Amino acid sequence: MLSWSGGKDAAWALHALRQDAGIEVVALFSTLTEDYGRASMQGVRQAVLQAQAEAAGLPLVCSWIPQACDNAVYLQRTAQTLGEARERWPHLATVAFGDLLLADIRSWREQQYAQMGWACLFPLFGQNTAALARQMIDQGLRAQLCCVDTQQLDASFAGEEFNHRLLERLPGQVDACGEHGEFHTCVSAGPMFDKALTLVRGETVLRDGRYAYTDFMPG
Repeated sequence: MLSWSGGKDAAWALHALRQDAGIEVVALFSTLTEDYGRASMQGVRQAVLQAQAEAAGLPLVCSWIPQACDNAVYLQRTAQTLGEARERWPHLATVAFGDLLLADIRSWREQQYAQMGWACLFPLFGQNTAALARQMIDQGLRAQLCCVDTQQLDASFAGEEFNHRLLERLPGQVDACGEHGEFHTCVSAGPMFDKALTLVRGETVLRDGRYAYTDFMPG
């Protein structure tokens, strides 16, 4: 099962995993916030996540967390959802992630998931993010920036296409894949999908005085 935010790194992790004949991805696993119906942090709508899963030919498994969610509640909800997934797929034992560089996050995931009886897999970890970003674009991935941390990147980037022109315009301190939280993306096409999605761009709003979210809806 693959942790799925709706963004480019998760999508590319799916593409990478499918290149390995010894690995079968059985589902996409998303954490959504109650009442909002969106992927936590990235803000991608559940309807878009579902459309992505259908384009990938996989079921979408959702874990719901409250708006005010501490770490203990997050892990409790995650464990519950994973337990239900294991009832559906009894031999399921591994969750894959699209993490690229951050060793502390990888270590945290490995420790927490091990306590829940799960192994972790990181098919993209350690890759050069500048080269990886260009590889994604060159091989047909299409995505838009759906969330920008305005303390690290100007809000005007919210909603823009993730393409070579954008990479050239990113400030030098901003990672090409946004691996330090500078931005998040919403994927609409790529080799992991059977068909491209038509997404309609909505408004951009600033939340918490910091994060510029651009809404995308199924067309």
